Amino acid sequence: MFEEYTMSELTSIFAMQGFAGLILFSVLVLMALGLAIIFGQMGVINMAHGEFMILGAYITYLTSIVFSEHLPDLFSGYFFLAMILAFLGSFFLGAFVEWSMIRHLYKRPLDTLLATWGLSLILQQLYRTIFGAREVGVSIPDWMMGSYPITDLIEVPINGIFVMVLTLFISLGVYLIMFKSSLGKQTRAVVQNRDMAGAVGINTEKVDRYTYAIGCGIAGIAGSAFTMIGSTGPTAGQLYIVDTFLVVVFGGASNLLGTIASAFTISQAQSTLEFFLSGSMAKVLTLLTVVGILMLLPQGLFALKIRR
Repeated sequence: MFEEYTMSELTSIFAMQGFAGLILFSVLVLMALGLAIIFGQMGVINMAHGEFMILGAYITYLTSIVFSEHLPDLFSGYFFLAMILAFLGSFFLGAFVEWSMIRHLYKRPLDTLLATWGLSLILQQLYRTIFGAREVGVSIPDWMMGSYPITDLIEVPINGIFVMVLTLFISLGVYLIMFKSSLGKQTRAVVQNRDMAGAVGINTEKVDRYTYAIGCGIAGIAGSAFTMIGSTGPTAGQLYIVDTFLVVVFGGASNLLGTIASAFTISQAQSTLEFFLSGSMAKVLTLLTVVGILMLLPQGLFALKIRR
């Protein structure tokens, strides 16, 4: 597989694919952080997580149109407002879904899987009705265009760098929410012992609603980031949902550090293999490797110890 390349060519290939893997890693982390909160903290299998991401992508698309047509002088900064709107749109939709459906299905993981799968189909059809079946692209501000040369052979797209920096700040924000805020402490208390948390005065239903909504809101931000590197369609979220679940399970549910480490490992392996093999074969080899490791470590790379 490597015989036809010189050492310098292999070095450049691995470097370029490494940067490409970092961009994929950024999207997977943003998706997986939201899913880790919902699945890891609440035990809800949210098959509609990809559709919350696409909601954020469509909100970003609509924001770009509004700014380009009505506020062209402010177009260069529209993306920051679009991220906020994407988070809020996905957050409030997530809160409504939790109140209307999910709260009735706790401790019934198979039912949450079927219910959220049905929700994903409904949202896909809704997007198809509103925006059409064709994929749409977002206009990128001029300062995000182009690439930054690392060497004569290696260039990194500026929008990819922006997505990676965004991922870093969102990951830090999630850490502060889950480990430094009152909501995070209450969430971890509910995860460790729901009955005792309720007994000491924590409103477990409110914590569940905010936790689910925040996870969906982070998926909306992932959708905004996704528009920087790909086009948006009604079913685009389904392309990432399997990889996102794989990242969460492989890293260890309920463990944010494991989620990030897992996303980095899978994205780098998949990006490098895709250069030398077909995309489908790269996914197959990555999946087989992850399954093999999970057979040895069923709790994932970073198992979280919970008092029963």
